[in-house]
Amino acid sequence: MTEIHQHAGLAGEAPARRAPNKGVLIGVGTLLIVLTNAVIFILPPLLPIIQTQYGLATVAETTWLYTALTLGGGAGFILLPRLADLYGDRNASVAASAFLAVGALIPAVGDSYPTLLVGCILMGFGGAAQLLPLGFLRRNLGEDGITVGVAVLVVATGVGIVVGMIGGGFIVESLSLRSFFVILTAVCAATTIACHVTIPHTPPAERNGRIAVLGTVWMIAWVAAILLTLTQGLVWGVAALIPLVAGIIGGIAWVRVERRSTAAVFDVAMMKTPLVTASCLCIALFAAVNSAFLLLLSTYAQITPEDLRPEDSYGLGLSALQTGWLMAPFAAAFLIRGTVLDRALLNGRGVPVFVIGALTSASGLAWLALAHDQQWQYLVGAAVMGLGTRIGYAAGFTMVQMAVPEEKAGMAAGVAGTFMAVGFAFGTALVSGDLSASLVPVVGTGLEVAAKGLYGTGYWLSGVLALLIVVTVLVSRARSGRCVESAVS
Repeated sequence: MTEIHQHAGLAGEAPARRAPNKGVLIGVGTLLIVLTNAVIFILPPLLPIIQTQYGLATVAETTWLYTALTLGGGAGFILLPRLADLYGDRNASVAASAFLAVGALIPAVGDSYPTLLVGCILMGFGGAAQLLPLGFLRRNLGEDGITVGVAVLVVATGVGIVVGMIGGGFIVESLSLRSFFVILTAVCAATTIACHVTIPHTPPAERNGRIAVLGTVWMIAWVAAILLTLTQGLVWGVAALIPLVAGIIGGIAWVRVERRSTAAVFDVAMMKTPLVTASCLCIALFAAVNSAFLLLLSTYAQITPEDLRPEDSYGLGLSALQTGWLMAPFAAAFLIRGTVLDRALLNGRGVPVFVIGALTSASGLAWLALAHDQQWQYLVGAAVMGLGTRIGYAAGFTMVQMAVPEEKAGMAAGVAGTFMAVGFAFGTALVSGDLSASLVPVVGTGLEVAAKGLYGTGYWLSGVLALLIVVTVLVSRARSGRCVESAVS
């Protein structure tokens, strides 16, 4: 297996060309990833303001903003990395940044709920720009491309999440919605210019490839159906099973057709490489654990104990900004460089790395399931969770990248990113369902919040997801071993 990964990772290297400035490329890649993650995670603290300012009658209407971001992101994860392979990294990055800028500009000008909804769709699509640095760093940094690209992706993702949460809290306290979107438009426009100036304009990595329109649209449709179920399931109830069933059936049929296609959207042969499918599933599970943890922490921390009846009382009573700062150890853990683990991945030993990441995450969740009443307990839990998910994301994206030659780096990133989007939506849906199982009233209002005991349940459920990662990689290794034995015999 080691030989397979090493040869695949080095295959198809581009001819020698003038080396771009490494620091500048890493800088613009970091900017793209931090910006796109911040845009996504800046939204939760803004939801109460959005509901009040635009006169939305129910919380359910605000959930469509999540749905719009998620559906747009699902399409972007499928298309943008592949466009980078076929039409060049600079073109794809500029296009993605432009989508972000236009998506921010529309609500800045329109200042209404419908324009915000349209803007979220475009920003969700452009948000897939977070995967593009993995491709252009790999293609421009030689032998260190995979290691550096994955490290930048993982570190900047953690930083972007916390920047978004802190930024959202700052906006709630200091800015209007319109002012925020004006500033965001300017930042995204500057990022578009930076991408055009700094990313090398080289020939497409895969010159003879093409995008199969039918297969791409079909995949976007079934992925969107599943994401729609995960984001609107609690609102629609049983009716949500309709898009879920349609998405699953459509996905199964799509896989069968793709296996026989001469222009497959994703390389089916890549998915058959040892541990690649398992790596994608692990990325989805780590994303589910990540989103579940963030939702549980942010919800509990912002409940004010004095607003509840004495027998129901819980929460930290923090503001959105203070809650963002509570997440700082999570981002700090993403900055830790795992040199030994990176070396193990490059040598094809992905299974133990996944296990370490999963068990670290599970231990952090177990800690929070038992101790989540004090701020210091969250600081400890956030640090452990950050370390576990950092290890898991690094392992997943590295293993998938090493399964393909350089010219298909974007396609590989798109596969992993799609699994990550589905996992993130699943984790959010799981915890939302858990926190809706038993409600207690907020005194003096018509509002209700989750009962205190549901948070411990949510952390235990998330811990089960983390342990499923261990099961996934061990089953995959056992199956690979049996396949090797069969081939030898």
